[in-house]
Amino acid sequence: MAPTMQRSFDDLGAPLVDVTFCVVDLETTGGSAQTSEITEIGAVKVRGGVEQGRFQTLVNPGVPIPPFITVLTGITHAMVLEAPKIDEALPSFLEFCGDAVVVGHNVRFDLSFLNTAAQRLGYPRLGNRWVDTAALARRLVRREVRNFKLATLAAHFRSPVSPNHRALEDALATMHVLHALLERAGSVGVAALEDLLQLPRARGTPSYGKIHLARNLPRRPGVYLFRDRRGDVIYVGKAKNLRSRVQAYFYGDRRRSIQDLLRELDSVEHRVCAGELEAAITEVRLIDAYRPRHNRRSRPPRANHFVTLTRERFPRLSVTRTLHADSPFVLGPFRSKRAADLVVAALWDATSIRRCTGRPGTRTGPCAPAQLGVALCPCDGGLSEDEYAPAVDAIVGSLTDPEPVLSRLEQKMVSLATDQRFEEAAWVRDRYRALARALDRRRGWEALQEAGRLVLESIDGERVVIDGGRLVAAWRSGEPTPLLPPPAPVDHTPTPPTVSMAEEADLIWRWITTGHVRLLDVSSAFALPRRPVPRLAAAG
Repeated sequence: MAPTMQRSFDDLGAPLVDVTFCVVDLETTGGSAQTSEITEIGAVKVRGGVEQGRFQTLVNPGVPIPPFITVLTGITHAMVLEAPKIDEALPSFLEFCGDAVVVGHNVRFDLSFLNTAAQRLGYPRLGNRWVDTAALARRLVRREVRNFKLATLAAHFRSPVSPNHRALEDALATMHVLHALLERAGSVGVAALEDLLQLPRARGTPSYGKIHLARNLPRRPGVYLFRDRRGDVIYVGKAKNLRSRVQAYFYGDRRRSIQDLLRELDSVEHRVCAGELEAAITEVRLIDAYRPRHNRRSRPPRANHFVTLTRERFPRLSVTRTLHADSPFVLGPFRSKRAADLVVAALWDATSIRRCTGRPGTRTGPCAPAQLGVALCPCDGGLSEDEYAPAVDAIVGSLTDPEPVLSRLEQKMVSLATDQRFEEAAWVRDRYRALARALDRRRGWEALQEAGRLVLESIDGERVVIDGGRLVAAWRSGEPTPLLPPPAPVDHTPTPPTVSMAEEADLIWRWITTGHVRLLDVSSAFALPRRPVPRLAAAG
C-alpha cells in the first residue's frame, strides 16, 4: 500500500536535537497562584544538549515571606527588599524564554504563577509548548525509582547539580533529568518533539508495546490499515497526520472496542494522500473493498433503497429498490429501508400527499389520515386530479427549492416543543435532518454529473480531478500528478448511483461547498444551487 519514497523532514517532525528548551523553576510564597507571589525565577536554555544561557533573579513579592518558606528555600525578606518586582522581572524572563519549549518539574505549578502574573500585568498567557519531567518520569522510569521527586530523579540519574529549593539550581538539576529522560524516550522511538509531547498521555495500556508500529508512519494526510496476524484488514481509518493518529490509539483509550482492536493488531500499512478529500474517499473505497470487521460501515447494504413517487393518477410516496428513468422525484440511495422510511415520514409531515394505497373510488369514505386532516385521500372518489396536484408539486418542488417543505417541518417541531411534547418534537427534528441531508445529496450528485470533468484546488494546495462525480486523480500543487484509477470505469450514463458512489459524491460535494476551493477547469456547466438546503437553527 505505501509507496516507496524518501521521507522528508516534515514527515519526521521537529527533531529533538534541533529543539530549544527553556528549563524553568520558581520559588514562591505559597502553593496557590491566586494568593501567593513569586520570590525567585531561575531558568536555563539548552539546545542539542548544549547550554545556551542562564537566567536568575530574586523577585520582591511585595508581601512578607512566611517563615516556613524561608526555612525551605533560605530566601529571607531582607534578601528580596532590593530585588526587582514581578512587573520588572517578568518581561526580562519572557524575552529570555522566547518561543522555546518550556520544561519544568511539575511544570503546571510554575506556569500557573507565570500566567497569573502575565495576565495581571496585561500580557497574554504563555503560548509556549511545555514538557513536564515528572510526567515523563512516570512514563519511562516508573519501576526504577521509589518516587518522582526532583531530588530522587536527580540522584538516580547522577546529576552534577543537586536541587536545593533555589530556582537556578533546581532548574539545572531539572535540565540534567530532562536529558536522561530524552535518552530513555529515544529507546521507545521518540525522536521528534511531537512524539515527546504525546508520550506522557500514554496510560500503560496492555497493547502499548505495539506503539512501535507507528514509528515509520509519516506526518501527512492519508489512510491507515490495521491487519491481524493472518494479514486480514481489520480496520481502515483516515487521518490528517498519520503518525499522530495511529499513536493516539495507544494513549490510554479504555473503550472496549479499541482494546479489542489493538489486541488483534499485528501490522500497520498506510497510504499517503494529497489531502483530506483524497484520504476520505480512499477510506470509503477501502472499507467497501475489505469490509473490515472493526469498521461500523463495513457491512454492505443488502440493496439500495430509493424514495420515489409511484406512477399513478394520484401518485404517492414509495420505497423501492428499482427506479424508472422517467420518475419525477427520486431521493437516495439509502443504506437501509429504515433510513428511507424516515425520509418518507418527513415528507408526510410536510405535505398533504396521500398515505393510503387504495384505488380511487374503492372506498365509501376517506382514510384515517384524511379524516385527521393531515393527508388527501382520493379513495372515495371525491378528489379531482387538479385538487391533488399541489401535493405532488410540493414534493417535486422540494428538489429545486427545499425551503417550503423544511420550513413546515421546523414550524411543526417548534409547535410541539411549545406544547411541551418534546418526544414528538425530537421525532420531527430527526426527520427534518434526514430529509435535508437526502436533498443535499441529490443536489450535489446532479451538479457533479452535469459538470462532467472538474479540476479543483483547495486553499491548502490539494488538487483533484473529478469525473462523473468520482475522484480520478489527486496531487499537491507543484507535485507530479499521480492518477488514481476509480474502482469502476466512469460511466456518464444517467443511471442511479450505488450507496458507495453516493457516499463518495457526498464527500466531494461537502468539500466543494464547505471548503475554500477554486475551480481550475470544467468540461461542462457547473453551478452551485442558488439556495442552499436550510439547516435547523441552534435552538432546534
